[in-house]
Amino acid sequence: MPLLPGEKVELIRWPAESDRRERCRDRGVMRILVLEAGAEAPASPDLREDWVRAPISPGDLRARAEALRMRAAAESRPVVEPNGVLRFRRRSALLSPTGAHLVARLAASFTEVVARDDLLAPQPGRPPLSRNALDLHIMRIRRRLSALDLRVRTVRGRGYVLEAAHRAEH
Repeated sequence: MPLLPGEKVELIRWPAESDRRERCRDRGVMRILVLEAGAEAPASPDLREDWVRAPISPGDLRARAEALRMRAAAESRPVVEPNGVLRFRRRSALLSPTGAHLVARLAASFTEVVARDDLLAPQPGRPPLSRNALDLHIMRIRRRLSALDLRVRTVRGRGYVLEAAHRAEH
């Protein structure tokens, strides 16, 4: 049941539709559990799940659905922290200072091409990179990212794309 434009959020009666909840969880579908009278709210660490007690106003339901979408969006984008830690979907990896700088630039344009020349452009306070040095750093970054279900894809003649690794199989 789409409540707002964007990714679908399922409404699930709890506990009557507990099997449907499990199927949605397994597929990564966002869901709002509508607690039946007297039902206890289930504890769940899943950021793609929330719950409400009936009756709920349409406005409150839309707000809950939008909050789910915002949490899911935040979880689905890689973030490079100032200390060089890359976080993505509850996983993390430590990057070298140069690797962190490059991945931060790629993450800022997540799923979009970043021109090779943009990665080679001189940055204040950073030594310039040669083409060979960039290739070496990208190779090392690729090794680090595989454990996070991320990859750097080369777009021939244009640059690089940071994306979720599962996109490659679809």
